Amino acid sequence: MALGDRWSNPFCNFIVDRDQDRCIQCQVCVNQCPYEANFYRALDDTVVSDHALCTGCHRCKALCPTSCITIRLNPSEFRPHAVWTERDIKNAYLQAETGSIILTGIGCDRDYPIYFDHILLDACQVTNPSIDPLREPMELRTYLGRKPEAVEFEFRDGKPRLKTQLYPQLTLEVPVMFSAMSYGAVNLNFCEGLSRVATEAGTYWNTGEGGLHPDLYQYGKHTIVQVASGRFGVNKDYLDVAAAIEIKIGQGAKPGIGGHLPGEKVTAEVSRTRMIPVGSDALSPAPQHDIYSIEDLRLLIYALKEATEYTKPVSVKIAAVHNSAAIASGIVRAGADIVAIDGLRGATGAAPAMIRDHVGIPIELALASVDQRLRDEGIRHQASIVAAGGFRNSADVVKAIALGADAVYIGTAAMVAVGCTLCQKCYTGKCPWGITTNEPSLAKRLNPDIAAERLYNLLRGWALEIKDFMGAMGINAIESLRGNRERLRGLHLTDRELNILGIKHAGE
Repeated sequence: MALGDRWSNPFCNFIVDRDQDRCIQCQVCVNQCPYEANFYRALDDTVVSDHALCTGCHRCKALCPTSCITIRLNPSEFRPHAVWTERDIKNAYLQAETGSIILTGIGCDRDYPIYFDHILLDACQVTNPSIDPLREPMELRTYLGRKPEAVEFEFRDGKPRLKTQLYPQLTLEVPVMFSAMSYGAVNLNFCEGLSRVATEAGTYWNTGEGGLHPDLYQYGKHTIVQVASGRFGVNKDYLDVAAAIEIKIGQGAKPGIGGHLPGEKVTAEVSRTRMIPVGSDALSPAPQHDIYSIEDLRLLIYALKEATEYTKPVSVKIAAVHNSAAIASGIVRAGADIVAIDGLRGATGAAPAMIRDHVGIPIELALASVDQRLRDEGIRHQASIVAAGGFRNSADVVKAIALGADAVYIGTAAMVAVGCTLCQKCYTGKCPWGITTNEPSLAKRLNPDIAAERLYNLLRGWALEIKDFMGAMGINAIESLRGNRERLRGLHLTDRELNILGIKHAGE
């Protein structure tokens, strides 16, 4: 079988169709493919493709000057089997060949229910008229942090003054933040785009566990820094420059296991920022070895507060699991100002495929359970809730807020906005779109100016749509939507699911 014709390979997921009559042998596709799926064959002066190496990123198709390339799924199929799917067979082939864990990137792509798609929003009609967001003010500003039980005023010089001492808050002009994506897993150009947009749009971005590059300290007022098990890049300046600190206990793509940044992605700049040797694997253990109880967590929360003189809110991030509500209750009682919950569909730069696809629960169920538990215990005001894991559009955001979130994190949506095609090969460090790579020739494909513009447009478009949703529901402030599950209705859901979500069925 000739190289370039291996479309029947069992690992071949995509076919690169090339119209040779239109192909001018310019080799743009050869230069653009970091996986070497396209190559020039000097023997007959022809550009051909090794289909087995194609990841379906569509980079060659997008940049082909004659539009002669089409990427399609491999039509070859295995014999149908009720138990052994094509995915299972290919995984068995791969592990039999390599004897290793199967790695993957991005979020879970299993066909689990997306509850957001089975939840509908209510709308106003006659007796409670809707609001026109083009002519009426709509308040999207959101404050994240611990709130007092009551607010007291006193009069000074005949004027009312706030007597109650407020806790430090994060102020968001739109209830959407950029999720934790660490420097190293993504490159500096993408981090710069996120930080610039967070500053310009009045929201926040999260460093993840990779530390903060010195060039980004100027954006500190809109930066959330992470303290994870590996403590990569954590120092006094790192904590002082940030707007908030997040303790990472878990993430939705890999609950219960640690992080891993392959050594080939640890460049000189990454090593300086993470404070590890060049080329060494950055391994963060599953547990933080100083946290084995809620009491231990409380010590770290207050150590961070003490280190920053109680000027910054402290968040704790957990993965969505079956007992998230009880865990969240303990986290709030331990002194956290924000609880971040990352659901089953949360993305990753690198995770074992089996863990990503089979551990954790959807964010919708965890979010509703946590919000209700904190309300039942009378401590909901003591911490804000941030939801993460699979937010695709403004409708998902609105539904999450109605289920109980104060704000949401987005990660994959931000990557898609700057070109990501979800080829799930982030862990290779060869991202064709220059996002999850530190290889200079590939990283420069992502221009931070263009990335910032596209990310800003995404947030602006979502903000306008959120205002439209609120107007349709007769709500003019995002606070009135938070936890307002009466404005939600379920469709094609069981009574058990409706009960956990705390919503009624459509028609009720």
